[in-house]
Amino acid sequence: MNTPTETGQAEAPARNEHSRGRRLASWQEHHGWSAAASLRRLAARPLGSLLTIAVMGLALALPLAFYLLLGNVQKLGDALGQTQAISVFLKVDQGPQQAQLLAKQLGERPEVATVTLKTPQQGMDELAKMQGFSGAVQTLGDNPLPYVLQLQPRADATAAALEQLVTDVRGMSSVDLVQDSGHWRQRLEALLGVGNRVVLILASLLALAALLVVGNTVRVDIASRSEEIGVLLLVGASKAFVRRPYLYAGIWYGLFSGILAAALAVSIELALAAPVAQLSQAYDGQLHVGGLPPWLLLAVPLVAALQGWLGARLVSAWQLRQAA
Repeated sequence: MNTPTETGQAEAPARNEHSRGRRLASWQEHHGWSAAASLRRLAARPLGSLLTIAVMGLALALPLAFYLLLGNVQKLGDALGQTQAISVFLKVDQGPQQAQLLAKQLGERPEVATVTLKTPQQGMDELAKMQGFSGAVQTLGDNPLPYVLQLQPRADATAAALEQLVTDVRGMSSVDLVQDSGHWRQRLEALLGVGNRVVLILASLLALAALLVVGNTVRVDIASRSEEIGVLLLVGASKAFVRRPYLYAGIWYGLFSGILAAALAVSIELALAAPVAQLSQAYDGQLHVGGLPPWLLLAVPLVAALQGWLGARLVSAWQLRQAA
């Protein structure tokens, strides 16, 4: 037969477990109530809530628009010849054997992917197809065009390696002229690097602006309910309990503004679809313009919600310290 002491010791863990379960259920219930109550407060003042969400959404949509623009400028550079082949014009006295030998020699270099040999007759045929040159070509007697080698660089070739390749080819005795767009590629890459840095700075500034908008909105809401908050603190409510509805308000503001920003970015893509299709057609379908990746569009509302929570957390903590 168990003594009263042993019975009490056996019942103590059960009581503690039951108490923890009740506290967890109460905590979950208050989180659900806070989320619903904060959403009802946003709906109670639709104009102010919509203006706040619109300002944040536009602030978040601008970096997405610039990111979309930079990505398509990169693809436009590819279409215009960012990786354009290096054209090597041999001297006129170089015959087919010398041209083939040089093509084999250059094709063995690690930074060269392929080498295409263009004969003088092929060059003449291309010139004849160009508007305004067909009559002039027919009046020529001998073919004055030289053999041309087109070197296609490897995709992973560095700018320094390509520059060294051009320098070496220009120093060959059989080469008359080398046409290279390396400087153009370097300038484009530098401009894109500056653009990426500008987008990063702009995104940081606009994210800070959105955070301040949420913080100011929550600050005004807390100030309008200062008496109610004071009563809750007097009766023993914790600061986390009082702060929780305002944190959910920040989450709602961030989530809705992130959804708006993603929708605006998709709208920009759709608005540009028709003119981009015409531009691609002008380049014989070589220009492929893409949109924002789906993972980025899905991540924007989540990041914005986290940002809204952070802004509400910082301001509400400061406000409650002042109230205490």
